[in-house]
Amino acid sequence: MSPTKAAHPSKTNAARQLDALGIPYELRTYEVDPDDLTAISVARKIGLPPEQVFKTLVTRTHDCEHLFAVVPGDAELDLKKLAAVAGTRKVELASLKDVEPLTGYIRGGVTVLAAKKPFPAFADETIELFDVISISAGQRGLQIFLAPADYLRATHATLADLTKAPNGGHA
Repeated sequence: MSPTKAAHPSKTNAARQLDALGIPYELRTYEVDPDDLTAISVARKIGLPPEQVFKTLVTRTHDCEHLFAVVPGDAELDLKKLAAVAGTRKVELASLKDVEPLTGYIRGGVTVLAAKKPFPAFADETIELFDVISISAGQRGLQIFLAPADYLRATHATLADLTKAPNGGHA
């Protein structure tokens, strides 16, 4: 039997990286539904609006480099905007089968923090709108709450407009 919720959240490598940097954070557990790993579902379970829960996507450039894109849970990554800010011709989402070998994390638990390889990270500029954000702690069922400035410092992420405007309007 595999537990879906830890009684006492154990420290993940992502949390250890924050400890090493002296960055304050809070770990929050939630019940995992393997059929619904969306950030919107996670947001509902941890009591935050989806735009305050950031999901980490792994992307691949036309010349086979990889990038992290960190966007609000209710938003869709605009691959053209990411390509422009990353200075590359084309970007696509990495294949799901490549995510774990590249990052060391499984879908629903991907984070820039303590990833297997330090790919360049890009965070949507809306991350700065909040006092606290939530990101995956590196495993399903565990989130890290921390200040956006601390997250940006820990990940060296580049801020940019990375999301598609809803319904073709202004974001």
